[in-house]
Amino acid sequence: MYPSRKEALKAMYLSRHEAAGGPRWALEGRYLPPDFTLRRLLAVEAAEVRGLIEEHPLEGAVEDSLLPPVEAEHEVWASGVTYLQSRDAREMESEDADAYERVYVAERPELFFKAPGWRVVGHKSRVRVREDSRWNVPEPELVVVVNSGMEVVGYTAGNDVSSRDIEGENPLYLPQAKVYDGSCSLGPGILLCGPDTMRELRINMEIRRDGETLFEGEVDTSQMKRTPEELAEYLGKELAFPAGAFLMTGTGIVPGDDFTLGVGDVVGISVGDLFLHNEVGP
Repeated sequence: MYPSRKEALKAMYLSRHEAAGGPRWALEGRYLPPDFTLRRLLAVEAAEVRGLIEEHPLEGAVEDSLLPPVEAEHEVWASGVTYLQSRDAREMESEDADAYERVYVAERPELFFKAPGWRVVGHKSRVRVREDSRWNVPEPELVVVVNSGMEVVGYTAGNDVSSRDIEGENPLYLPQAKVYDGSCSLGPGILLCGPDTMRELRINMEIRRDGETLFEGEVDTSQMKRTPEELAEYLGKELAFPAGAFLMTGTGIVPGDDFTLGVGDVVGISVGDLFLHNEVGP
């Protein structure tokens, strides 16, 4: 999907596609030159992003399939317990519930590595659940895009697939609960805009199985305890991201403890006007 012309006056929509000569970026449905890279775009200051894009002539309309809106060298990081709903769910599942209460009220946020760019799947691709887990859920999230100076310059939609039983058994198992093949989905593209655009975005999730809706939920980003800028600032305190980075900002939608994802389930996530669709594969 592409934003309307009215919306494009306020933001710019980037998507990445599988073209004959290799992956290629597009602006609002028209190809950018083959040598355009997100890495180069995220190396400039936020105030220069629009100007840099407008320097590039646009070519024909996109015809190729979508790819994840991330390049191989990018990193995807994630934030935890940024919504009250997430704190409550983590406390319920864990034998160390106090740890989640403490991080929710603490000055320092929970941040953890989620995926390298080459491991990310995109819109209409398959996500996975761990074979050694019995309790798995999708986590719909606003994912902010930050430049090399840790300025928030845009966002996409994300699915942070997680194994709740593994994390609940011991918080030190978090990497195994969160980081595995098929656990990170981003897409369909990137809406380049400032953080003020992200203050009150509606996030929705629907999970379907055999054509029937099993779960629906929604939340607003205004319910986040921490702002995207605050999370990005902490991420960049002692880490350099010369190519920019993607930062998942946490989930406020948590299916009940009687639900677990299964192969064949279909997860639909919307963040603002961006829609991310994934089937659960083996």
